[in-house]
Amino acid sequence: MSSGIVVRKCGALDEFRACVALEREIWGEADLEVEPATTFVVATETGGQVLGAFDGPRLIGYTLALAGLANGGCYLHSHMTGVHRDYRDRGVGRMLKLLQREEALGRGIRRIEWTFDPLEMRNAHFNLNRLGAIARRYLPNLYGVTTSPLHRGLATDRLVAEWHLDSPRVLAALEGELANPASAEVIEISASFDHANPNDRSQVEELQKRIRRQFTEGFARGYAAVGIRKTAERCEYQLVQWSEF
Repeated sequence: MSSGIVVRKCGALDEFRACVALEREIWGEADLEVEPATTFVVATETGGQVLGAFDGPRLIGYTLALAGLANGGCYLHSHMTGVHRDYRDRGVGRMLKLLQREEALGRGIRRIEWTFDPLEMRNAHFNLNRLGAIARRYLPNLYGVTTSPLHRGLATDRLVAEWHLDSPRVLAALEGELANPASAEVIEISASFDHANPNDRSQVEELQKRIRRQFTEGFARGYAAVGIRKTAERCEYQLVQWSEF
């Protein structure tokens, strides 16, 4: 954890504008689809969350979540989390997630969901291994082809992370005691694949098509993605039969 960094709720308009400024810095000025300050206001006023990480007075990270309703119950959809590049790999994202969990449980909310790119293996490791989330839904090209330079004109396929906040699995993960499944089906991605700098666009598109099919078929058979295992040659999503939730 970074010494001196404080995470807390944001509530003032100038803090929401600081979130938008940081959003533009992280995702790029060329991205025409950034969330405006009004979205942060609406989230705060309608049961969502806006949480910030501060180094002194400076905002260096934030999380935006919206209130959701499904199957007669409420949950939070964590729409966006960003950390300034100078503060990455210092535990800021984990600090924001832990506060997000604490605040939600304090209001009786027991589930948070968010989407993530299945080809970004660091995010997948953080979500499944470190936080204890699971994934049981695959959404092809969820946001369409966007203007974000981070998406590079590719289809925005996403996995849906389910974070069941007070489940034994999550409690074990937060204590660093989450065990690997004894047996699992796997979806492989080469360890040499660089999502940020792919050498061949057609290679990425073919990879997307393959894992889209594998995840869709696995989820249809009642499997859930529960972990990432890394070797020198490849990264593997671990899928197991799931009926706990």
